[in-house]
Amino acid sequence: MSPTATIVLIVVILLVLAAIALGVRAARRRRLQQRFGPEYDRVVADTGNRTEAERELLERTKRHAQLELRPLTAESRAKYAAAWEEVQIRFVDDPAEAVEVADELVTRLIAERGYPTGDYAEQLADLSVEHAATLQHYRAAHDISVRSRNGRTGTEDLRQALVHYRALFADLLGADPVPGARTAPAPGTATADTAERHSVTDQPAPEPGVAPTRPDATSR
Repeated sequence: MSPTATIVLIVVILLVLAAIALGVRAARRRRLQQRFGPEYDRVVADTGNRTEAERELLERTKRHAQLELRPLTAESRAKYAAAWEEVQIRFVDDPAEAVEVADELVTRLIAERGYPTGDYAEQLADLSVEHAATLQHYRAAHDISVRSRNGRTGTEDLRQALVHYRALFADLLGADPVPGARTAPAPGTATADTAERHSVTDQPAPEPGVAPTRPDATSR
């Protein structure tokens, strides 16, 4: 084989290898985008580098594979659904306390499913592998919950926090704890009008101490 033919062959082989590498990278990117959804774009924006972001998401996937996740028993699902119903009833008289209890209940459910609950950032990373679709709801609810502890929220903020908590709660539970209730709009997409329509009780909260009928309080 002549030197020219050898060089041409080497170039062709390199081009083929480059095409294969690009194809593998593109396929991996599609899988990550499909698995993580909006979380993929969020990590890319946070890191400012797509390659670094994809490396982070792959690390999350590897960590997630090492977790010993557990399915809920029918008894546990019923217990959590009943507990959530009580949270929504409590919201009528004390919205701030109801949101605090909702945060604790969601954390308990996360732990029972087998996820670590020590560090909030790591918790988000672990949840993002299988629950990316509702992760932004959890972020929004957590943010409102933190502001509530500092006395910087109103009743409508707390109502939205409970709706956002319910989105992740239902995802982890495997069913909506309040069948027939409206689902939460994605954070950042609801207008003032839609936020009102997607309230926990679908009506303005009554004054503290005035108990509504049970169906209204539970969004059924």
